[in-house]
Amino acid sequence: MQPEPGAMYSDTFSHLPDPAMQPEFYADVTVKRAMAWVFDIVLIAVITLPIALITIVGLFFIPMIWIAVGFVYRWATISGKSATLGMRLMSIELRDGFGNRLDPGQALLHTLGYTVSVSMFPVQLVSVVLMMLSERGQGLTDLVLGTVMLNRRA
Repeated sequence: MQPEPGAMYSDTFSHLPDPAMQPEFYADVTVKRAMAWVFDIVLIAVITLPIALITIVGLFFIPMIWIAVGFVYRWATISGKSATLGMRLMSIELRDGFGNRLDPGQALLHTLGYTVSVSMFPVQLVSVVLMMLSERGQGLTDLVLGTVMLNRRA
């Protein structure tokens, strides 16, 4: 539904490509997002393991080290280029409701939302279902923050 000329229009996503008119921005994004997630998980494991092995005590703290490394990795890469290394490999990136790359504050909130959602299975399940069913492929954190994952422009 289009707003009438001169009418106030405050749709959060009005500045983003319309999935019906420009589907190429959203094509295969959910699958690419899953593949990027697997790549990032492997990379985080490769970084976490040596840190945990530095001391024997570190082996007892692998879950906490994993969470810390993952959080810093995601926040740093998303705040830098609006995409983790896995997302860059899959040619996708996060954008805010105005189509801009995420700034460090938005990246921090997105990373916090992601961390909370993966920490609780029901929340993660809801997020995955939303990614598969919503027209823009947004997860729970994306809907709360008004962010969207798009195919990177060539």
